[in-house]
Amino acid sequence: MNVSAPQSVPWRPPVPSQTVDVLIIGGGIVGAGIARDAAMRGLRTMLVEQGDFASGTSSRSSRLLHGGLRYLAQGRIGLVRESSLEKMRLAHIAPHLCQPMPFVFPVWRGAGWSLTLLKIGVKVYDLLCGGRNLGRSSGMRRDDVLKIIPGIASSNLLGATRHFDALTQDARLVIDTLRSAATAGAIVSNYARYVEGNQSAAGWDCTVHDEVANQSVSIRARVVINAAGPWASQLPHSSLQLRLTKGVHLIVGHDRLPVNEAVVLTEGKRMLFVIPWGERIILGTTDTEYSGNPADVRTDDADVAYVLNIVNIAFPDAKLTREDVTSTWAGVRPLIAPKHTAVGAPSDISRTHEIRMAEPGWIDVAGGKLTTYRLMAEQAVDLIGRHLALRLPKSLTAKQPLIPGRFSSVVPPKFEQDVIAECCRNEWAVRLDDVLLRRTAWHYYHSDTARIAATTAAWMADECGWNSAQTAAELARFHEIIGSSRQNPQANSQ
Repeated sequence: MNVSAPQSVPWRPPVPSQTVDVLIIGGGIVGAGIARDAAMRGLRTMLVEQGDFASGTSSRSSRLLHGGLRYLAQGRIGLVRESSLEKMRLAHIAPHLCQPMPFVFPVWRGAGWSLTLLKIGVKVYDLLCGGRNLGRSSGMRRDDVLKIIPGIASSNLLGATRHFDALTQDARLVIDTLRSAATAGAIVSNYARYVEGNQSAAGWDCTVHDEVANQSVSIRARVVINAAGPWASQLPHSSLQLRLTKGVHLIVGHDRLPVNEAVVLTEGKRMLFVIPWGERIILGTTDTEYSGNPADVRTDDADVAYVLNIVNIAFPDAKLTREDVTSTWAGVRPLIAPKHTAVGAPSDISRTHEIRMAEPGWIDVAGGKLTTYRLMAEQAVDLIGRHLALRLPKSLTAKQPLIPGRFSSVVPPKFEQDVIAECCRNEWAVRLDDVLLRRTAWHYYHSDTARIAATTAAWMADECGWNSAQTAAELARFHEIIGSSRQNPQANSQ
């Protein structure tokens, strides 16, 4: 089913024809970070996103800001230090989206993990944060684990470690970064598809199609940044070779798994998290090969069974079934493909990033992870300055706080009509899924998704001026999205 777009609302103006210093392709967290950094350093900046902001990988993560304890176990100390320092910087610039959270890592006899080495590892983890993490790591005795984590499997339990990372709301981090970029002068447009670009004496002459206004516009840019995430290698001038992996997350009620601290579970080299999220629990993630269209990534029955099996082994009394899963999401990680022909498992692929100039004035940015987006942006803008022979001021993005929205938080705002006006007027929301999946995450958080969707559509109709046909079309489009992507396993039955 193809449902046409609603009419444009007054506060979402058409994409303007512009001459800019920097045109950024991709409105995920990396593109948003680059837009903020570039604009804050005085560059004329424009960002275009073919869908909604954060509609790809950047709204489908584990919602964690972390150094990566498992990378420490792999010996990638530099990567862990880089990520850990960035985590602490994000805690400074976005405290509203960085909720410190303890992670309990239980160890069972015969599971392949040394409790002694883990106790050393979490202390090193603290040191790599600059000597001061979000909380002090420690070892835990068996009896303490059983008290703090109710229902954890007691047989062969040796003890645990406890370290600190942070919970975020990934899509809101993108939105607040874009709000800050726009305040600094950047032009940001969602539903604006990059069509083509050709080199000229002045840089790059590009065509962008405004999907809402249904018109094409010309953009002249001195530099083009390819920050299109899983789609980055598909752009004509891209030099990237990506290896895509899929990550799946399940949502269950806190009453079905009443843990108040995050729990780290393992299967071989893989780690899976049990993460408290308000009245809900996030279970995930998987890490498997993916070769399809990034837009079509979905949660399938095997994914659900895999995650629930690991959780039920660790929490034998929970007996979670598919009926307990109220919603799911799946995303694609755009990892840099290893240069060697012999490659390992997806979980072994480095999360390092690459920033390279494929052609004069065309810069590819890929790899990395949510936690390191700010650093990636700073390095990309440094390269822009070198290419344009400009003496740019130093980046201030590690010190200047983000501008939070009225409802910015790691948990969804209350289900109230007042939220809609803020999302549409100040946060570029024009479609029903913009609000339900990204600005509020109401779809993932509430179990009665059909009622939530219908009520939100009615509220958006009042705000955006949709008639009954447009409102019905938006509902149909939304249910097509959640049905085809299986973001809600119960969507087809409601």
